[in-house]
Amino acid sequence: MAAEMGEPKVIRPQPGPQEAFLASSADIVIYGGAAFGGKTFALLLETTRHCENGKFGAVIFRRTTKQVKAEGGLWDTSEELYLELDAKPNQSNLSWTFPSGARVTFAHLEHEKNKTDWQGAQVAMIGFDELTHFTAGQFWYLLSRNRSDSGVAPYIRATTNPDPDSFVADLIAWWIDQETGYAIPERSGVVRWFIRYRNELVWADSPDELRDQYPDLQPKSLTFIASSYKDNQIGLSKDPTYISNLDALTNVEREQLKNGNWKIRPAAGDYFKSEWFEIVEKAPANCRWVRYWDRAASEPTSQNKDPDYTAGPKVGKAPDGIYYVAHVARDRKRPAGVLKLIKETARADGVECTQALEQDPAQAGKTEMDFYITALAGFDVRAVPKRADKETAARPASAQSEALKVKLVRGAWNKAFLDELENFPKGKHDDQVDGFSGAISFLESDNVKTPAGETVPPSPDQFIPESRKQSGRSITLKRPFIASLFGRRSS
Repeated sequence: MAAEMGEPKVIRPQPGPQEAFLASSADIVIYGGAAFGGKTFALLLETTRHCENGKFGAVIFRRTTKQVKAEGGLWDTSEELYLELDAKPNQSNLSWTFPSGARVTFAHLEHEKNKTDWQGAQVAMIGFDELTHFTAGQFWYLLSRNRSDSGVAPYIRATTNPDPDSFVADLIAWWIDQETGYAIPERSGVVRWFIRYRNELVWADSPDELRDQYPDLQPKSLTFIASSYKDNQIGLSKDPTYISNLDALTNVEREQLKNGNWKIRPAAGDYFKSEWFEIVEKAPANCRWVRYWDRAASEPTSQNKDPDYTAGPKVGKAPDGIYYVAHVARDRKRPAGVLKLIKETARADGVECTQALEQDPAQAGKTEMDFYITALAGFDVRAVPKRADKETAARPASAQSEALKVKLVRGAWNKAFLDELENFPKGKHDDQVDGFSGAISFLESDNVKTPAGETVPPSPDQFIPESRKQSGRSITLKRPFIASLFGRRSS
């Protein structure tokens, strides 16, 4: 909070859920449940509670190192806070050291086995940024590393967005209305206690209840504090248009990230609806075209009567930003037949239409792609790295479709294409969806190439404008002000 010119300035939690998160004395506090609630900054601010304790150490985990280093992410946000406390950064090991010797480290748990890298560690505060990205095994194993001789009682702090299929959804079920999926307001911040007995969590409203039944087990306390974009008034004042970013999400993502729904899952019709697609007689002449191939390699047999299709939607983008699906080539053939289909379709499309094919990362994928590029000599052929899971990859195409920015050129293929889109992700086939979503991503990539000549499609997140860069104004912050913001947590 800025004071008058010349006076010290203080950084403090925003009133409401962020303040409650930093004030809670529970052993484990899980904070969030929606986007843009100031979660990451609150997690970082929590570490400053003990920055004058030279024995204090904290580790904050993201699932991957790339997420730690991403622009506007954990490391960038930490610079805004820690530099004002005279902490020294070490980018080689992603750590900060305060003048007292207190230390905060950022680390990853990309693979399940990485949890054992922390065997023997003693960490006073363990943080998880986006807890649903981690596995239950990683979380509970790291809890066993939560110990310290620093005089600080060990504790866990975590941020999260909704994921109905994660272990977090079960862990915080008491705080969530199991019918609506929304957080129960009057339970937000209420502390409960649990023990693990015969591999099951047993809950109670007080530690004494558990001690009476299980005298040999030590209860742990946990709470969930719900927040949303409405609680981040500082963020909204810096970027009042951010709500439109949430509104641009797909139905499921918007319900999760904007409204904090923990129960909603993708179902048929959640990603695409046929009424979003206008049928036109032809596409404009000045489109930039790509046909994006999702390849299969099977024909129907008595053992497999309904195999996957090879599908290649031809999609163009007009200068006004409208996309046109002009045609879908689709068949079920063995590899030689697939190559023939792609070659014949490329001849019909002409050289002005790029032929994009996904390439598996292994050496066999590179060899196969060299074969295709040779076979399609004379055409603009692009090798595209294998993308994320199908639902993640479909998000940009879904968002553009819901915004009524995709039109179909009338053709016999229209019905099969729309039927498959509407049934995604529950339908039997998704080959046309994969090709369509790949084409949209490709057209947004501006055909950026790697040194190896491969086209790199953008991350699906790039379709949602980022608004996380903070103001460049400097803030002077004295350590005594930080210390006064918190209660003391000690052994």
